[in-house]
Amino acid sequence: MTTRSATLLLLALLPAAAGAATYRSVTLDGVPHVRQKPDFCGEACAAMVLAKLGHAVTQDDVFNAAGLDPQLGRGCYTRDLSRALRRLGFDVGTVWHTVEAAKPAQLEGQFAALHADLVRGVATIICTRYDARPNTTEHFRLIVGYDAARDEVLYHEPAEAAAAYRRMKRADMLALWPLKYQPDRWTVVRMPLDLRRLQPIARPAGFSDADYAQHMMQLKRTLPEGFHAVLQRPFVVIGDETPEMVQRRATATIKWAVDRLKKDYFAKDPQHIIDIWLFADKTSYEKNATALFGARPTTPFGYYSPTHRALVMNISTGGGTLVHELVHPFVASNFPKCPAWFNEGLASLYEQCGDRDGHIHGRTNWRLRGLQQAIEQGNVPSFATLCSTTTHQFYRQDPGTNYSQARYLCYYLQERGLLVKFYHQFRRSVDDDPTGLKTLAAVLGTSDLAAFKKQWEAYVMKLRFG
Repeated sequence: MTTRSATLLLLALLPAAAGAATYRSVTLDGVPHVRQKPDFCGEACAAMVLAKLGHAVTQDDVFNAAGLDPQLGRGCYTRDLSRALRRLGFDVGTVWHTVEAAKPAQLEGQFAALHADLVRGVATIICTRYDARPNTTEHFRLIVGYDAARDEVLYHEPAEAAAAYRRMKRADMLALWPLKYQPDRWTVVRMPLDLRRLQPIARPAGFSDADYAQHMMQLKRTLPEGFHAVLQRPFVVIGDETPEMVQRRATATIKWAVDRLKKDYFAKDPQHIIDIWLFADKTSYEKNATALFGARPTTPFGYYSPTHRALVMNISTGGGTLVHELVHPFVASNFPKCPAWFNEGLASLYEQCGDRDGHIHGRTNWRLRGLQQAIEQGNVPSFATLCSTTTHQFYRQDPGTNYSQARYLCYYLQERGLLVKFYHQFRRSVDDDPTGLKTLAAVLGTSDLAAFKKQWEAYVMKLRFG
């Protein structure tokens, strides 16, 4: 025992009677209670003390300080929490203590040290079993006082609402406190929250590790058997192929596309964490999409559901639809007033895509032949008509060319080096030009869009696919 610990122990102990230690009453008043998020019990305890000290540090901040991989989908264990506390500026001393089962005085010594910290105004996080039942989970609580008259410990219970200054018989706490990994030698976890100097709190602009960890926890509670989840920011990718294949799709398709889309178009991530469900085949797609989202898919390929914050894919049809659907949540957060024609035109452009000098580049695809046939028959509407379609008209009153006309207009702009310019200029001027028609004419450098349409049709007729 160090000199400081010995001195504190003497302060904490009153004159002993018959060799038994007695402790004076002490209460740390005014410690706010914080209800934990799922599995963030230790993080919430630290946030309580920081709030008492006048610091607006949340349980999420504490989790983020730990540097724990959010894909694990759990809160801090003791090692993670102690690391976070030290990074935040706490001196927690020695965290793990071994006591021998046959020597109860050693466990009593641990309580004496905890009480001594209370006397000097320092609350302590302890790790206990949640309750007296066998094999219950381990749980962090914040010790904030001791009542000598009733021999009770005062604590904040993070797992319940309005659970400040709860009481527990000291004997009950001493029964729950040791973690009995071995029958004869027990582990006692004690972290006094002695803040020396609060370190700067780094908060990301978007979703933090804590946000993703909570999302992964919630997801794992409902994940169907045989599915695997991979965190690929700003998405979570879930699939029923092998874990290796799910990871490969998350990296080779989703990360690849997102990195390039953000480079040219999107400054902000989607407004919510979005799940990407990749079903291995048609049977899995139809069965699981119906079970998870309450409706049978209306497309054989996949779709984006803003309501469920999910991209739902039959990945056996290829990755083209996946990249298409990735565009939509980014448009929603970066260009919320984008009309349907351009939203779908841009997304459709990347159904068939590759890399060109580090940028995403749309290629000709299966929509080309139908558009060429419509051009031959004179059935393609004017660009004024296309751009002025409402959302309902675009999707429900499609003459059969809306998607392909919008896609190959974007393709034309891309091949002329004008598409990125058009996107940003249209986004800035959408209040004055809600259809994009004026911006299109300005970017093309023409006031005669009827003449341009003839030129564009001739261009499209020369394109080839396959």
